[in-house]
Amino acid sequence: MNLEETKIIRNGTPVPHTFSEAEYARRQAQLRIVMRELDIDVALFTSIHNINYYSDFLYCSFGRSYALVVTRDDVVSVSANIDAGQPWRRTVGGNIVYTDWQRDNYYRAIKQIAPSPKRLGVEFDHLSLDRKSKIESFFPGTTLVDISQGCMSQRMIKSDEEITLIRHGARIADIGGFACVEAMGQNVPEYEVALQSTQAMVREIARTFPSAELMDTWTWFQSGINTDGAHNPVTSRRMQNGDILSLNCFPMISGYYTALERTLFLDHASDAHLKMWEVNVEVHHRGLELIRPGARCKDIALELNTIYERHGLLANRTFGYGHSFGILCHYYGREAGLELREDIETVLTPNMVVSMEPMIMIPEGQPGAGGYREHDILVVTEAGAENITKFPFGPERNIIRK
Repeated sequence: MNLEETKIIRNGTPVPHTFSEAEYARRQAQLRIVMRELDIDVALFTSIHNINYYSDFLYCSFGRSYALVVTRDDVVSVSANIDAGQPWRRTVGGNIVYTDWQRDNYYRAIKQIAPSPKRLGVEFDHLSLDRKSKIESFFPGTTLVDISQGCMSQRMIKSDEEITLIRHGARIADIGGFACVEAMGQNVPEYEVALQSTQAMVREIARTFPSAELMDTWTWFQSGINTDGAHNPVTSRRMQNGDILSLNCFPMISGYYTALERTLFLDHASDAHLKMWEVNVEVHHRGLELIRPGARCKDIALELNTIYERHGLLANRTFGYGHSFGILCHYYGREAGLELREDIETVLTPNMVVSMEPMIMIPEGQPGAGGYREHDILVVTEAGAENITKFPFGPERNIIRK
């Protein structure tokens, strides 16, 4: 067959973008500063999060490769023929489509945009060995330079437009949380609660962002032993009075993740459960106070450790105390340089957005068994931090009686 390797598909008209044209121009200008600092001719992004951050295109790989090629003058997404005109309609910049007629047309498309860069910026934290080998074979003599860390540092500082979207996300997560509470009850299965929450959030995203693609919003609702892991999937387990519960609501808006996580009990909580819950709430209160400009991530973690240690529960802590928000999901993205852990030196600055989310797990068979987790989202300001999560937490509000 002698069919085309690449094509241009301009089907329909471009859609309104998530942010203003000025916002994307700002991001791309900041990227080119990093490129100059690293003496990079071309940046080649392959991750969902960076492609989305710089172009507003959120790809669905389904076994195919995607890219965003940024030169000193152009921004072009590279997409598979199966998606037709959707990537062009969504990309802030140009788009080129590669076909399946010949193997490696993906790399030929990239080469059409950037024929012979001397230094090519790539994401070492995302590039597979196979893809790296292919790039080297298509670009002989080109030096590959890691650009992922510089881009992550840029993404950690949110623009005013991003913060506005994140505020909406926190508000919508609260809606999902209240929908969870409404659906709870004796013998109600976890999945029914999760379905009601997710539907409520999707409907509100559609109302607030009528041009957004409605994808990836989800809810994890866990009960009893299923609360022991922060990322345990929804099951058919049916709630019983006295159960420890964990709601986890995740509205996704154009790749932007927000979250609400809460410990609850159905009808009543035992004294042992209340004791563990109150310790975790104490840590959460103190953590909210510690998030402020100038604080180091590691120092926040170390101070909160002392509270758990005083109660003999430090060994029951399961993960760090919080993380950055922005373009991320459970299967892509992470601004790992902004996590509240003992090994992270990053200093909090205004316009960072972080969570406070302490968690402990008491194993089955022990008094107070279960997983306890609270989660709020905070915007770091010049003077301190603003908590944009409004759903209540603690025993006074979250023992649900019906």
